[in-house]
Amino acid sequence: MELAELQRSLRKTYYQRDSKRGRDATFRHLAEEVGELAKALRTNDPENLRHEFADVLAWVVSLANLTGVDVDELAQRYAVGCPKCGAAPCACPFGP
Repeated sequence: MELAELQRSLRKTYYQRDSKRGRDATFRHLAEEVGELAKALRTNDPENLRHEFADVLAWVVSLANLTGVDVDELAQRYAVGCPKCGAAPCACPFGP
């Protein structure tokens, strides 16, 4: 599934509910899912990792829908490598 298709699907499925919930509450749901992903990373359970990554992706896209942001357009920032140095793999120095 392409990002644009995912965004359309999530908009059709959740936009009305997300609009009622609002941006702030939708963002809080995203933050909760990121926490669940952190737990999944610690346990390293492949099935749970897939589930939590999918949930985080869905909440990011839902939030993008609420703010009118095209995720397919956003992905272009990383299409040719690091957006800072332009290299792939990234050649930026590690910071503090």
